[in-house]
Amino acid sequence: MRHLVSCVALTLTLLCASSDRVRAADAPERTAPKENPGPSLTWPGETLDTWHGFKRHNITVDGCAAWVVEPKTPLAGNPWSWCMEFPDAFTERCAAPQLLEKGFFHAHIVVGNTFGSPAAIKHLDAFYAELTSRGLGAKPALIGISRGGLYAYRFAAENPTHVSVIYGDAPVCDFKSWPGGKGKGRGSQGDWDALIKCYGFKDEAEALAYPNNPIDTLVPLAKAGIALIHVVGDADDVVPVAENTAIVESRYKKLGGEIKVIHKPGVGHHPHGLEDDAPVVNYIVEHATAKKPEKVDGPAPKN
Repeated sequence: MRHLVSCVALTLTLLCASSDRVRAADAPERTAPKENPGPSLTWPGETLDTWHGFKRHNITVDGCAAWVVEPKTPLAGNPWSWCMEFPDAFTERCAAPQLLEKGFFHAHIVVGNTFGSPAAIKHLDAFYAELTSRGLGAKPALIGISRGGLYAYRFAAENPTHVSVIYGDAPVCDFKSWPGGKGKGRGSQGDWDALIKCYGFKDEAEALAYPNNPIDTLVPLAKAGIALIHVVGDADDVVPVAENTAIVESRYKKLGGEIKVIHKPGVGHHPHGLEDDAPVVNYIVEHATAKKPEKVDGPAPKN
């Protein structure tokens, strides 16, 4: 009898051990998370150099000189910042090197002093298509410094699902203000004449009646959940806050959009950026790596 009990116990032990082995074999293999290898960034005829200590690819896209800078360790999803104009002006104060440190790519395409005109936007569209086809994220953070605001907001208005954040630094949001000089700002007659030509307006009256300045095209941005952050000098007499950022801020809030404005008391148009740009960098990182629901559309407010 004792022999029979021992045999039964041994059989049960073997069956349990076999069951444990089966469960272990069926369980998914646990592996350490892999680092993001980054997108495929190699172009025929490219030249390489460094930009603020990071590897830069100098390329040609759609007939325009352009470049892309790689972070040392890309974030998941390969987010990127895109400076529309003046990529080498006040750079250390305007977020890009710090975003590279955090794992963002950074890019620029040279479209000339074209004020965000339709011809410029075609080049921007081609650049976006080129970089996203190689694995960069679908929603870059746009950096619009001064007149670069015209390019950033025009691109976003035409492609609201292609943008996560707009960082405007003393951004032009209405070309009647600058370069038109039709308000309290100084304006620039030479640039105003050039803008009228770039846009193909027949005369100044047609330019003044243009309905698609950044202050006029905020509805698609709010609907897409694009976050805005502006840094402005309250004493700016080139791109006056009251004629540009203040109008965007008021209208965007009425549309339910998210906007943060950082004021620099007593500061003019220059210097751009902040001594400590952490608030801008953190805002961009937070919003460029988060998914947001679209908002309900509605008419653009008029004040």
